[in-house]
Amino acid sequence: MSEFKPNPNASKILATLAQVYAEDGPALEYQSVFQLLVAVMLSAQTNDNQVNKITRQLFVDYGTPQALAQLSVPELEAKIQTCGLYKNKAKNIAATCRLLLDEYGGEVPHTREELVRLPGVGRKTANVVLSVGFGLPALAVDTHIFRVAHRLGFSQGKTPDAVEADLCRLIPEADWAKAHHWFIWHGRRVCDARRPNCQECPLKHLCPQLL
Repeated sequence: MSEFKPNPNASKILATLAQVYAEDGPALEYQSVFQLLVAVMLSAQTNDNQVNKITRQLFVDYGTPQALAQLSVPELEAKIQTCGLYKNKAKNIAATCRLLLDEYGGEVPHTREELVRLPGVGRKTANVVLSVGFGLPALAVDTHIFRVAHRLGFSQGKTPDAVEADLCRLIPEADWAKAHHWFIWHGRRVCDARRPNCQECPLKHLCPQLL
């Protein structure tokens, strides 16, 4: 098997994405790092618009771990039941609130090692909280980023962790958090999973799928 060679136009692609999506940031709505954490936990297999509909109401009365911990798991289930996998998410969020209160004084920890100890929090969620919530260098890989990275020739990794490693090698650390949003928005607006809009893609002269 030949060694993977990343797209030689990677720097040009990044510059174009930075320009096209300069004004686009997180789609999830939140007012604190804790609310961001909960929103990201809810977002698995659920689109961001649906998560925002849930959290706009949920965070009015239960926007802190102290408040949210007052709900029983069935009560929390009822408030997030329009979200995919809501039963498992309710259980994990309730357990995470207890752990934050018991071990972290109600504050969200800011290391990946501590974040992945929280029930229901994997590497992707931890990386989003680190980069978006704390402004620390991290690059979360979701399904959009995984797809776009492969199509643009940034990675051939078979797992999100492998793709993350490839992206972190190709993208300057200072741009990791921003690139996370560039790739997501490009995947949502242009590079759709089933019907990519290649004709109107700002990267069509750089994309290996079209060269």
